[in-house]
Amino acid sequence: MITSTATATKPVTAPTTVTKLSKIPFILLMIVVGLTFVFPSVPKAVVSAQLNQADVAWMLTATAFVLLMTPGLAFFYGGMVNRKNVISTMLQSFICMAMIAVIWVVFGFSLAFGESIGGFIGNPATFFMMRNVLDGAPWELAPTIPLALFAMFQLKFAIITPALITGAFAERIRFTSYTVFILLFFVFIYAPLAHATWHPQGILFKLGVLDFAGGTVVHMSAGWAALASALFLKRRHEPTHSPAMITFVLLGTGLLWFGWFGFNAGSAMGANSLAATALATTMTASAAAALAWIFFDGVKGRKPSAMGTCIGAVVGLVAITPAAGFVTLPHSIAIGVISAVISNLLVDFRTRTSVDDTLDVFPCHGVGGMVGMLLTGVFASKGVNPAIADQGLLFGETKLFLAQLGALVGVSIFAFAGSWLLLKLTDLISPLRVSSEEEQLGLDLSQHDEKM
Repeated sequence: MITSTATATKPVTAPTTVTKLSKIPFILLMIVVGLTFVFPSVPKAVVSAQLNQADVAWMLTATAFVLLMTPGLAFFYGGMVNRKNVISTMLQSFICMAMIAVIWVVFGFSLAFGESIGGFIGNPATFFMMRNVLDGAPWELAPTIPLALFAMFQLKFAIITPALITGAFAERIRFTSYTVFILLFFVFIYAPLAHATWHPQGILFKLGVLDFAGGTVVHMSAGWAALASALFLKRRHEPTHSPAMITFVLLGTGLLWFGWFGFNAGSAMGANSLAATALATTMTASAAAALAWIFFDGVKGRKPSAMGTCIGAVVGLVAITPAAGFVTLPHSIAIGVISAVISNLLVDFRTRTSVDDTLDVFPCHGVGGMVGMLLTGVFASKGVNPAIADQGLLFGETKLFLAQLGALVGVSIFAFAGSWLLLKLTDLISPLRVSSEEEQLGLDLSQHDEKM
């Protein structure tokens, strides 16, 4: 049971600068409320002629599935941290559902999917305050569902991406500073990558880079931002601990696995055979990765663990994401196993370094996304998806693999360097790192005056 401790425990006083800054978010929210009166975005005539009811029904369902992944991630991360940081860690995921949703309506959807500016970013005025969305023509790559439904489906990807980063700096970041960082990350990292990769005029899209459901846009961007965050915030004062509740990790994994069917199969943008393929490859890759993780642990003399099974399953989900609609079922098993073994090795390597990536976000999500992206360039087949221009290395073609490799290098540099600069900017606006006293007390109390 969660109870307030305001009367029982003396709260840690935040720095004066943070107290002053705390007024700004409310003022900004009031400005948004004012904008709703100026820009009501009343539809003129809702477009419905070319819509397919089955596709609409599936995409409504898939959208709800993907949103469930963020609470699932909260349980997944929350169960891994120290007991005194569970609420703070989980709230860092939940707050993304609120913040990113409001930003998305105001200008976020426009940045990602608005009229292209040089293939790098969308015009923020295109769908400002969701203008021309309720009555807009369907998105050209999702022609059988309403534009508003496409916008809400894509919103869920924008929500979970910054939430993924939180595992890297868990137990030592100031909550108010974290909210500033995720706003900046969305605007300057996520939105440009989403536009470049998924907009028909995006630079990566036009180069033929394949990312079915977010290996590049979601997992690589979050993974590199996680590494930058771990390096920038440096080590915790107590870098080792026992997980608060492994049952939370199991629950979170189940919710993530369930929601991932919407994540990947929903990216087919309809109730069709491609959605069925993506659902099937998602299932098999994750299952294979879960087994590979604990079997590989066994090779190293470790007992099979619930934690290892869960981490392996999630790594498989991450790795299959860019490839889900492009590869066969047997190849999805290979992707799951390969990604699990590589991430397992990198987790072990990370523990021997001074990098305090608290929950190994970079080795699992970042590297898992990169492995999946490269293996898409190996296994992608026109037999699975006739719409792709080029096949993978396994089918004797090199163009796709080279495009994937080039995008991997470019996105890695952009996401890491950009995140580092945003961390420095955020730290200037509001200090990122909590004090040693706040860290020792635990973020649940020091940041929220709450405890389990």
